[in-house]
Amino acid sequence: MVLAARRWRGLLDEHLRRINQSSARMEALAAIMNAPEPKAQVNIARRLRIEGPTLTRMLDTLEKDGLVERLPDPRDRRTKQLRLTDKGEAALEEILIIADDLRARLLHGYSEEKIELYNELFEDMLDRLDHGLPAVER
Repeated sequence: MVLAARRWRGLLDEHLRRINQSSARMEALAAIMNAPEPKAQVNIARRLRIEGPTLTRMLDTLEKDGLVERLPDPRDRRTKQLRLTDKGEAALEEILIIADDLRARLLHGYSEEKIELYNELFEDMLDRLDHGLPAVER
């Protein structure tokens, strides 16, 4: 699993580098785009399973590149709301075209049933990792 994830990320980064993007930036942009309102910075960090300072550094770069805006939260002055700019939405669209093509090529030849089974397995594993592993009798 770890090896497959590393190789996937490496392949994706190799292709995204051509458009000055990365898989980490893709994940951040997609998390902001797909997060429910309010899109608070702390919620995005949690969604990405990274620490706040790590996200802050990434957001600094994304903001400097004109892809993301940090807006004050009218309910809490300590909180920043995140929003993709038009340029950020266009960048994410371009990134996803590349990622979708690579994913289709990777999964080519697998049956829909097999792909669905793997998706269910990985979703279940993520749920267990997020909410605790079941006890196992030995």
